[in-house]
Amino acid sequence: MNRTDRLYALVEELRAVAPRPRSARWLAERFEVSVRTVERDISALQQSGTPIYAETGRTGGYCLDRTHTLPPVNLTPEEAVAMALALRRLDGTPFRQSAASALRKLVAVMRADDAAAAQALADRIHLVGGAAPASMPRAAVGALPVGRVLRIGYADRAGAVTTRDIEPLGYVGIREQWYLIAWCRLRESVRIFRTDRITTITPTREVAPARVFPEGDLDIPGDRRERLSLVGDFAKISG
Repeated sequence: MNRTDRLYALVEELRAVAPRPRSARWLAERFEVSVRTVERDISALQQSGTPIYAETGRTGGYCLDRTHTLPPVNLTPEEAVAMALALRRLDGTPFRQSAASALRKLVAVMRADDAAAAQALADRIHLVGGAAPASMPRAAVGALPVGRVLRIGYADRAGAVTTRDIEPLGYVGIREQWYLIAWCRLRESVRIFRTDRITTITPTREVAPARVFPEGDLDIPGDRRERLSLVGDFAKISG
């Protein structure tokens, strides 16, 4: 069991017996690790905001305050990424730390494979200047996840619409505009699509072949481009 899975399992074990405590030795035997490892894991969870408390005494141990925790939340990778994008709008406000803490708690209770898929998707979203554009045209919503061939209607500068089959690779957000990066089968190359020119989107059943996000080849203006941070400080306790 890797550490991310163990952190999730520790929370669920304490939730199941709350408000009764579990000793560090019992937890160490349960998860086949040392007592020291359990103590480090509990400390990391506490620092991330999980309400775990220590009870002293012969029958003491660690207990979870169930009234201040969420049951398992089955977020999809796309939902987790959408939340991370929304929280980026709080950068520079007094609520940034609280928002980051809330996201860490949600990621902590995601299934490990879903959390990994969400991070992989977040790695394909680049923000120029560090800020996420405020909105996206309705037609472009849902252009991700990566991995499915889409059929889109796309208007050129003159307004002429062509139909194209594309393989989405990621997004770049700059100022107030979103760009969809995709392999265009019509042009047989990577293309940058302005989302406000996408008129229709129809998902197909075809699975797109694996392609690398071409971040080194993108010629999009901007003084600073960074990947979307999905887990933020949570990475410090799950790495």
